[in-house]
Amino acid sequence: MIYSSFRANDNLKKYPEAVRTALEYLRNRDFTNVEAGTYPIQGKEIYALVQEITTCPAAQKRAEIHKQYLDIQYLCAGEEKYGVAPNVGQDIISEAKEQNDIYFFDSVKEETFITLKRGDYLILFPEDIHRPGLMVAAPMQIKKVVVKVNMDLI
Repeated sequence: MIYSSFRANDNLKKYPEAVRTALEYLRNRDFTNVEAGTYPIQGKEIYALVQEITTCPAAQKRAEIHKQYLDIQYLCAGEEKYGVAPNVGQDIISEAKEQNDIYFFDSVKEETFITLKRGDYLILFPEDIHRPGLMVAAPMQIKKVVVKVNMDLI
């Protein structure tokens, strides 16, 4: 997992080309008036999911991983807390939706939490268990973009 922000002096050249393509896509667009939906960047290899959601308590969300795509979760508006943990094989997948590349956990033993503010992003690899969409202090409407990057490009 990589945690950073477009507010930081982050040199994007250090990332693999596919990740750099995704980050440049995010950094160079104003998503304020972009409607929720799916937007291709490089066909099905790299694409963006613009989402408007209401955050909620951790008990209402399950942790997840993806095996074929890495996630770049970018917060456009609001505050969002994430549960994160390394997938060291001690947590059991309770539901697999292979066609959607999402695998859920009912519980995660070594979960810790990170709060994202506007402009922050997380790069989550297949070994990174994550629980997005959590409220910070109270439920809040947020806007975020999740860019999916096929691991075959890394």
